[in-house]
Amino acid sequence: MIDFTIWDRLLRQYVDKFGRINYSAWQRENYQTLTYWLKGLETLNYSHDSNSNEQLALWINLYNAFTISMILNRYPIKSVLPQFLGISNWLAFLWFFNRPAYKFAGKRYSLGKIEHGILRNKLQDPRIHFAIVCASIGCPLLRNHAYFPEKVQEQLAEDASRFINNLDKVHYDPQNRILFCSKIFKWYRQDFLTVSPTIPDYIRTYLKSDFPIDSQTPIAYLPYDWSLNKQ
Repeated sequence: MIDFTIWDRLLRQYVDKFGRINYSAWQRENYQTLTYWLKGLETLNYSHDSNSNEQLALWINLYNAFTISMILNRYPIKSVLPQFLGISNWLAFLWFFNRPAYKFAGKRYSLGKIEHGILRNKLQDPRIHFAIVCASIGCPLLRNHAYFPEKVQEQLAEDASRFINNLDKVHYDPQNRILFCSKIFKWYRQDFLTVSPTIPDYIRTYLKSDFPIDSQTPIAYLPYDWSLNKQ
């Protein structure tokens, strides 16, 4: 089992309760600590046949750690979609998510490979969309501690509840009777529909407010904020 103690300590030190990251202090004080921890995982002898909870904790942690590492390597920046070398935001998006820049257990991965090839296609838990963070304000709030196999199911349930009950991500307009929600529910609609008949039904599962929504409630999607999730 992989030791996430260092990663957990760094998160507790540099991430606040609102999921915002103090990139400046992290870069100045402990960038090498994260780099060395990730470097130590490059040649790790890891069994990909471990149970699903171990794999969920591992790949969520790695996705978030790799993302933060890339930001720290380029900070200060304003977004994960800067105008890299004058190219368009769309090409910057592809560069950021699809470049196989990360090594783990002797293999190279991109953020896209971890998200789509492993977390979505293999582990198939739609709650991962409330846990993996691409360093943007529109993303879920980053936890200020690591995921652990023995806690990951509880952590993912908390993540889903926190996201859906965040008015910046999901809210209901009673005057027009429209449910406004994050574009995450649009982009990954099919993932949520594997466990619920409609998006409003999925949202209602975790909703603490008494919004009068049902399976027929119209949906509108909120603008996605790609600004950096910094403190």
